[in-house]
Amino acid sequence: MSQVSLFSSGQELANLFLSSDLLHHSWITISDLSSHPYINKPILFKVYPYHSNGAIVAFVSSPTCNLQKEMVSSEELEGSQSPFDFISTKLNPHFSVNKAAITLFASLLNDLSALKEQLGSFSPLIITGVSLGGSVASLFTLWLLKDSNKRPTCITFGSPLLGDSGLQQAISERSSWNSSFLHVVSNQDPIPRSLISPTNVFAGSIPQPCIYKPFGMFLLCSDSDCSCFEEPESVLDLMTEMNLNSQHQDNHSLAFDYEQVLERLNHRVILKGASQLFQFSVDQLQAGIDLQLEAIGIGGQTSNMNSIRTKVKKRVEESFAKKRNAFDPGKKLNKMKEAMTWLEWYKKVTLKEGGYYDSYKRSEYRGRDAVKSRQEIVKHQRVLTKYWKTMVAEGEKMPQREEAVFRTRWLYAGTNYRRMVEPLDIAAYYMKPGNTDYVNLGRSEHYKKLEEWRREDNPSGSGNDRRKCVSLTEDSCFWAYVEEAIINSKRLREGSLQEKENAREYLVNFGEYVMNMIRSYSVSSDIFQLHSSFMNWWQEYRQDILSCLSNLPLAFYMENEEYKSYA
Repeated sequence: MSQVSLFSSGQELANLFLSSDLLHHSWITISDLSSHPYINKPILFKVYPYHSNGAIVAFVSSPTCNLQKEMVSSEELEGSQSPFDFISTKLNPHFSVNKAAITLFASLLNDLSALKEQLGSFSPLIITGVSLGGSVASLFTLWLLKDSNKRPTCITFGSPLLGDSGLQQAISERSSWNSSFLHVVSNQDPIPRSLISPTNVFAGSIPQPCIYKPFGMFLLCSDSDCSCFEEPESVLDLMTEMNLNSQHQDNHSLAFDYEQVLERLNHRVILKGASQLFQFSVDQLQAGIDLQLEAIGIGGQTSNMNSIRTKVKKRVEESFAKKRNAFDPGKKLNKMKEAMTWLEWYKKVTLKEGGYYDSYKRSEYRGRDAVKSRQEIVKHQRVLTKYWKTMVAEGEKMPQREEAVFRTRWLYAGTNYRRMVEPLDIAAYYMKPGNTDYVNLGRSEHYKKLEEWRREDNPSGSGNDRRKCVSLTEDSCFWAYVEEAIINSKRLREGSLQEKENAREYLVNFGEYVMNMIRSYSVSSDIFQLHSSFMNWWQEYRQDILSCLSNLPLAFYMENEEYKSYA
């Protein structure tokens, strides 16, 4: 999608929404519900049939409800009955919502819990509301989105902004959530703009950050036209400018009547002719911006408007680049399979050279061909590592339920990658003089996370009834422990009394660890290849180990050459 279509789609989407009956039917239900007596209830809701199998759930708040700027944090919500803990993610753990909106939602919680169970069979499912009723509609929609089998569409009219940047980011991280919201806003309606800082402007004052942040799609309307915007900061800037240009009296106690706005817009052609498109600039992206600003009634050639155009253009370009560069694991899957195939080939052809761990470690001392092979493997290793680091980072952004699905889908491939590639990172780490303790000092976080995913998926372990050894050692840090055994064996031979004592303790633990791996067939037979680091360790330090650690099961196992039957 080009940048031009990115902008022209704003008006195309507006045209689509207006030509459908969604907005019209949603507003009809709101109008009908608004005529009901409130009977001391601050908010009402009702389910209306829509087409053959659909439903519209409408929310309206009492004119006596006061809209205030005060927020409630996610930490405070944890101690209440409001069921929104699922919104937080590991990378975005905190958010805040408007206190008036969450209070209204909480007052309906029991009724909405019962309603929630009844809505699964409706398709399409529309959730709508006006003013603070729209805020409650948004909260109810978020609650429904928690269940992956429900895909409602939320349409609000004149709804104030709901939460802070934490809420915005949490919703934006789930593209299917963000696309579920359409907010209709008139430039003559003061309520949607009431929580925006009055100093959030481009000229005449120093811009101040607005605590409240938008999410979803916004259909911004003037008396004559409308257009859709999605980029959050641009929405915030444009709503602020609309506020400054509005002549409407700020009566926050009355919901704005959107019926006339919808009727007027329904009879107008939203897309303009080509002559108007290039009225201000021959630059197509800038022309698209001009077209949309004019549609919502804030066009012109003032210095303030030029500043708005520049900032909106920059933000859209950044948003376009972000979408273009968004990580899609499926797109690169074939390339990752090819890279893994290269490593599997390398593991196979280096088996008689002590195994692929030691072949990789010693390649620079074994001639030009070995160096070239290693360079080729390093190239594929880097491709795989970049991919899986991004995969882990994406998984960490997700809420618990989505992350669980993500893990299940990619866990097998991620585990194979970790077991194949991490030994090469360990080899590179210990090739550098003086490096020790890879597990605590050198290990990448993405390996730790992949191992954590595997452990949480199978907490009791696997392979206890295995009768054949694995092709890839299950513990991807195995060779790091071998390298530490070599270092500690040197200390046992040459170190101080304290170093010898510490080395002896390490080697005892190492021996138990290796025997457990052998007994469960969890280690590859590569470790017993002639000239492997493990076999070199045993051959070089055999006498030292037998002299002081002769009772180790591993010492008996190696001394009796039982490993020759390991397969």
